[in-house]
Amino acid sequence: MAYKPGERPNDSGQYKEVGPRGGKVSNTEITGIQNKPLPPTSKPGNKWEMVDKTKHKR
Repeated sequence: MAYKPGERPNDSGQYKEVGPRGGKVSNTEITGIQNKPLPPTSKPGNKWEMVDKTKHKR
């Protein structure tokens, strides 16, 4: 699932920026934290897509 900038993801993990049609934008990844707003993207219309979910041990 892709999230718009400012949306709050359901899961923590690594996110990459993708274009409006889902294409790769850059190699940069950010860490998104569950229920915290995602940062702005480099261009309007781009979104954040999860690459790797955080693994929690309890």
